Amino acid sequence: MTISVLCCLSCCYFAKYPVRATCDDATICKRFATSKGYWKDPYIQYFARSVGERKAPEINRGYYARVKGVNHLLDAFIRNSECNCQVINLGAGLDTTFWRLKDENLLPKKFFEVDFPTVVARKIHNIKTKPPLSKHLIETHSTDSLILDTQSLDSDRYCIIGADLRDISALDEKLKKFHLNPDLPTVLLSECVLVYMTPSQSSNLLRWAAEIFHTAMFINYEQVNMSDRFGQVMIENLLRRQCSLAGAELCQSLDTQKERFLKTGWEHADALDMMTVYSMLPQDDVARMECLEFLDEKELLQQLLQHYNICWASKDKLNLGNSAVCKSFDLRLFI
Repeated sequence: MTISVLCCLSCCYFAKYPVRATCDDATICKRFATSKGYWKDPYIQYFARSVGERKAPEINRGYYARVKGVNHLLDAFIRNSECNCQVINLGAGLDTTFWRLKDENLLPKKFFEVDFPTVVARKIHNIKTKPPLSKHLIETHSTDSLILDTQSLDSDRYCIIGADLRDISALDEKLKKFHLNPDLPTVLLSECVLVYMTPSQSSNLLRWAAEIFHTAMFINYEQVNMSDRFGQVMIENLLRRQCSLAGAELCQSLDTQKERFLKTGWEHADALDMMTVYSMLPQDDVARMECLEFLDEKELLQQLLQHYNICWASKDKLNLGNSAVCKSFDLRLFI
């Protein structure tokens, strides 16, 4: 259970009801970690009804590194473009990034989310019924009404769409319907989503993104080093929860993670395992965080972090400096 629980909030994206609990697992894990003070997220409480049972410290630290690492790259891209960009969160689940960016005055021109229609319907319901969530949409919307149905919500700055990432033509059509702008610098986020697609399906998605956007960054967080015994145990645990890692062969190493982007039209790509990311985080905040809970199994934390990675790729026709971000991941320079 300890190994499998680090799976992302969208592992249910390509499966039916038995694995939807994994989507909730990650949201509950994030809420527990924030309740302990690992990082601040005042909005996660509106997507998880309770803090839930205590989570192991290594799980909380793993989520801390993930959130800090992904946010670093996302925020750096937005700052480089001076917010004149758009974000597409693929398999977004119950993520709260839009609200964080609004609070930090880093809101892009438009923030898109895509996920399985049933997940989207649930998230739309939460937004409609929780004033702290809907307030941000209303404040950033210039007309009297929002476009809203059971599978989509569209406002001036935020859009959530129910779609299947394996169906590229339908995905492209829906995004353009809600005013996706291929000429704007674009950052795409994917957290534990590609690994549940076959290699050909994920390659089609990456190729589509590389072809449609001339200035873009793709940030992918998921498993790595899956060929060793620890990785095999992770796969077995997920299979017991009816989550099959259809794309595991592309998660064999950092090199296979980078190559998948370079082979599909991206100009630059790099990757770091999460143990390395953890070591590069600002040490003052790491020291604060590590004081929150005693960690007995440091070796387990290291093993967990060595089996997840952040891979990021870029195209930079407008010379925003995103290629430089891609080549260097010194978090202390940006956070």
